[in-house]
Amino acid sequence: MSSAGVKADVAGDTPSGNPTLPGTAPQPFDAFRSGWETEIGDGFPLPTFSPATTRDFRVRSRATKVGDVAITDLHGASAIRTEGPLVGVEDQVRMYVVRRGSWALGAPLARGEQTVPAGQFLLRHVGRPLHFETVPDTTAKVLVLPSTMLKPLLGARQSVAGPADSAEVRLLVAHSNMIYETVAGLGPAGVQAAHSTLIELVKAVARGGVDDAEPQLAYALAQAAKDLAETHLADPELSGTMLARELNVSVRNLQRAFAAAGESVTAYIRQRRLEEARLALTAPSGRPSVSELAAYWQFADSSHFIRAFKKHYGRTPTEYARSALPAEN
Repeated sequence: MSSAGVKADVAGDTPSGNPTLPGTAPQPFDAFRSGWETEIGDGFPLPTFSPATTRDFRVRSRATKVGDVAITDLHGASAIRTEGPLVGVEDQVRMYVVRRGSWALGAPLARGEQTVPAGQFLLRHVGRPLHFETVPDTTAKVLVLPSTMLKPLLGARQSVAGPADSAEVRLLVAHSNMIYETVAGLGPAGVQAAHSTLIELVKAVARGGVDDAEPQLAYALAQAAKDLAETHLADPELSGTMLARELNVSVRNLQRAFAAAGESVTAYIRQRRLEEARLALTAPSGRPSVSELAAYWQFADSSHFIRAFKKHYGRTPTEYARSALPAEN
């Protein structure tokens, strides 16, 4: 595999977006194609898109390459469709994680082809070129993977499908998102570690289970727990036990994953709740009271909240809110 990772924003210039490539071409699709071919395309060529797609190309995308794996996150306000002759053979495993809209393999759909609806994933071996088509407002993550280690795990059907919020997919998504943030600064050993962890997590998706005791997966596990915690910060049930249950791992191994980064699950949850409370105190209007914040962010009482806030920020909530008031002339 390559010893270097590549990260690129390859978005078209949508009406509400920004051109993100140096030397952006006049047309959104031209900018997208140029960025892809320059940064990602080696070994991962773009398919032939339909004229309707290239004329009305309203797509935001980011992509990264780590060795022989490409990861693309895409949101298409417009529909995307490929067409034209399909020649040659392919030997890849691809994974589609669809959050909104749908992703159809084969356009128009032929017998035996598949559609991945919102909230689902599909992991499948691709032995021949396929067209694809999305509906407007589709949000998806697509991974292109080497088949050597993964194809045997897919069984006779050569595909695995299931819910996008399964524990294994959550871990994989968390790790791929971390790759976006770190790959540009990784050396050869870091790229190898990021690649190996990614492959192991794809294997876990194929098997329907992850070895949560594997030290290599600790950072992905901790990040997946943090991502999940973000959606439950005001939930009174939020705890290490709840996160471990949702991620289908042991509490002990989740705690070990956080400890590897010098954190604890409990401390992380408290820190995030305090951060959200602090933001509420700086709101220009409609600020909640200290007692309301304490109750909403699941502190035992106002006194407990005040002590925790002052320990973290050096001031009581009331003092912090007063300091955030605009200065009077």
